[in-house]
Amino acid sequence: MMNVLDDFLSEELHKSVYNKLKSNEFEAVETPGKTFWVQYSNDEFDKIIIDKLSEIHSSSIQNVLGFFRMSNQEADTDWRIHTDSIINNDRPTHTLVIYISESQMKGLHGTAFWNHPEFGDRLPKDVSHERYNHMLINEANDFDLWELNSVVGYKPNRGVIFNADSFHSKYPKVSWESGRMIYVMFYKTGDGEI
Repeated sequence: MMNVLDDFLSEELHKSVYNKLKSNEFEAVETPGKTFWVQYSNDEFDKIIIDKLSEIHSSSIQNVLGFFRMSNQEADTDWRIHTDSIINNDRPTHTLVIYISESQMKGLHGTAFWNHPEFGDRLPKDVSHERYNHMLINEANDFDLWELNSVVGYKPNRGVIFNADSFHSKYPKVSWESGRMIYVMFYKTGDGEI
């Protein structure tokens, strides 16, 4: 399942969020093998997103984790092709990405979806943690290993909803100087179905 929705936020909310992100610093968050630059969302914003997702899915939504993320020409410059299958020891069913910032990039850019030579376009649920970690550490940046499936183009205030087990990355791997700013939420639908 993939759903691409333009004007995901109201125009007023989108502008407010973008201005807030521009006026605050992103902080580096270290994870095993990766540094992310983030700003945390608040409960009020997350509730707006959860309510909208509940309407889209016609189901209750459980937020696993939501935050704003930034990449530019110096920060977060790896491919890091991955899935969102395990987040904080939980298993989200879906991922939402909302493009927040204006783009300074020409040509195709956005979110890429990939095929892995062993697994195809999705990570199977029965893959061991060891195999998954091996893939993240040893295969996520091996561009020649992966086959590009599709790219959802970047457009400010566009929301992209996809299966959390889908292999994906930003595209291309290096963003623009002022920063590619997005909101990400990993979540579960009420029925747990993907």
